[in-house]
Amino acid sequence: MTFDEEKITDVAQRAASGLNSARQARDAAQDEFLERLKTEDAAAFDLLVTRYSPDVYAVLFRLTENAEEAADLTQETFLHALRAIKNFRGEADLKTWLFRIAVNQSRNRFRWWTRRRREKTISLDAPFSSDSETALSEMISSREAENPEEEILRIERQTALRNALHNLPEVFREAVIFCDIEGLSYEEIAATLQINVGTVKSRIARGREELRRKLKDI
Repeated sequence: MTFDEEKITDVAQRAASGLNSARQARDAAQDEFLERLKTEDAAAFDLLVTRYSPDVYAVLFRLTENAEEAADLTQETFLHALRAIKNFRGEADLKTWLFRIAVNQSRNRFRWWTRRRREKTISLDAPFSSDSETALSEMISSREAENPEEEILRIERQTALRNALHNLPEVFREAVIFCDIEGLSYEEIAATLQINVGTVKSRIARGREELRRKLKDI
C-alpha cells in the first residue's frame, strides 16, 4: 500500500490549519476575558477567582504551612490582582502571573512576621501531595499503610518531610514546591519567580540535596 505524497502533505497542512484556528480562537477568548477584567467587570473577576483560587491557595498553603495564613494571603493575592490587572501585558499566562503575585505576598508576609520576631508554627495536619514521579515522592511514599505500625511510620516520615521542606531557605523551598508538588515546568517556574531557567534548575537541585541531607536518617 502506498500513499500519495501530495495527499499526505494536504492532510498535514489541514491539520496544522485546524490547530492554528483553535489556538487563535483560544487566544481571542483569553484577550476578551482580559479586556473584561481590565474594565473591572465583576462577573469576569468572579470567574478569575473561581477558576484560579484553588491553585493559588494550594501554593500558599505549602509555602506557609498554615491554613488561615494561606486563606488570608489568597484573598490578598486576588485583591492585588484586581488593582494590577490593568498593567498586565500578557507576557505570561494568568495562572503564572497570579502565582507570581502569591509568592510576593507570601514573602512580604514572612518578612513582616520576621520583623516582629514572631515564630511560625508547622501544621502537623497539613496535607502533602507527592503524585508526580520526583525525588520527593521517591523519598517518602504516600501509599496507605497496611498495619498501624506502618501508618505511624508513614505519618512520621511525612511530618519530617513537611518540616524539612518548610525549613529550607525560601528560594529553594519555592522552587521545589513549584517543581515537585505543583508540577510546573522550568519555564513556568522561571516566569513565576522572575528568574532564568538556569537559576531555577540550580535552586531545585540545591533544595533537593538539602532535603536529602535533612532526611538522611529516615
